[in-house]
Amino acid sequence: MAEMKNVRTLSIIALCFICILACTGCQTDKTKKTAADTSDTPPPAEDEKDKQGSEDDENAHTADLVTIVPADDEETAGKDIQPEADRETDTDTAALPSGGDIDSQIEEYLEKMSIQEKAAQMFIILPEAAVNTDIVTEAGAMTEEAIHNIPVGGFVYMEQNLQSPEQVKTMLETVQGYSMDRLGLPLFTCIDEEGGTVARINGNANFNVPPIGSMAEVGASGDVNQAYQTGLDLGSYLSELGFNVNFAPVADVLSNPSNEVVKDRAFSSDPDVTAEMSAAVLKGLKENGVYGAFKHFPGHGATEGDTHEGYAFTSKTLDDLLTCELIPFERGIQEETDFIMAGHISLPNVIGDDTPASLSYKMLSEILRDQMDYNGIIITDAMNMGAISQTYTASDAAVKAIQAGVDIILMPDDFTAAYQGILDAVDNHIIPEDKINDSVSRILKVKLTMLEK
Repeated sequence: MAEMKNVRTLSIIALCFICILACTGCQTDKTKKTAADTSDTPPPAEDEKDKQGSEDDENAHTADLVTIVPADDEETAGKDIQPEADRETDTDTAALPSGGDIDSQIEEYLEKMSIQEKAAQMFIILPEAAVNTDIVTEAGAMTEEAIHNIPVGGFVYMEQNLQSPEQVKTMLETVQGYSMDRLGLPLFTCIDEEGGTVARINGNANFNVPPIGSMAEVGASGDVNQAYQTGLDLGSYLSELGFNVNFAPVADVLSNPSNEVVKDRAFSSDPDVTAEMSAAVLKGLKENGVYGAFKHFPGHGATEGDTHEGYAFTSKTLDDLLTCELIPFERGIQEETDFIMAGHISLPNVIGDDTPASLSYKMLSEILRDQMDYNGIIITDAMNMGAISQTYTASDAAVKAIQAGVDIILMPDDFTAAYQGILDAVDNHIIPEDKINDSVSRILKVKLTMLEK
């Protein structure tokens, strides 16, 4: 009996010992598993790998944006570039209108855009003015930052910016991407490509485009189809390169034979011939998706002097203009030109003083808008020309132009001052915000139509 008791006691002890060993083993396995979880993470699934790789690439790209400045990039050399995450955006592009009729989209844009963004849309500037650089031949990080800060309405490119077809295409595609990312709107990518002596691409050996002679030759031919073919040729290669606005045709009637500014750039001294030829060039441009601009309202062909250098005037009366110089512009309005460029021409017998037409309420609002019933965009001639810059500050000129009825300021002598001048004028109730909205509505109408196409 005692022996049986001892056996039972030993069995209990043995069972307890086995349980202790089992528990210790469990704890050991658990410890091993924990160690394995923290030190040997299993490889992620394929989709997780892709996600991780994408995040790593994005982080690496952000780091590059902050620290890497290409030595051969004229536009970015010596500048720090802020990462995208550090930027502040006034308008959320995801919230911008993406459907509906154009009028309703315009209203939605106007509601969402800040006054700073609206004012910026009213400028077309040189790319150098955006980044404060001597020559721009590519759209780099500084251009992106400039568009982010002040989303201008467009850029105008000169011969110095245009080196080869591929370079131009890449530059314009890139800059359009920056604008679309910023506001969901395209830029006006502009050029002066009249043909003849005023051409940035035609005649450049780096561009294989059909030669285009002077408009005087086209006009002298009496062949409207030749003018139409000129528009087609211009529109074809400009569109292919990425331009969407050409500051042509020259709708000036060469009514002053001694005029040296227009000369061979004009089709004719006959207003009807000039009207027909201008309309035909516009048609050819439009058929290639390029907007034309009838210039230089109310007609530079009658002037004495050169607005590039300084004061230029005509002594003609309004009745004189209506029977000659204004006829081609009336035809342009009938053809629904989207742009008319206002010249810096003084008309003391129409306006009453020496105010340039581009700054004259009478010429632009009373005559062009009301009397001639033009509802498209009024853009100034280049505001850095002597007729403006020798008399007005960039800020004053910009404000006076908007007050006169201008929608877009082209190439101000000092973009920063001109832009700030518009903002200050709105803030001080010198320019009503409704007037800004009217101009931006016209700009949006063209840009949204571009997107639809």
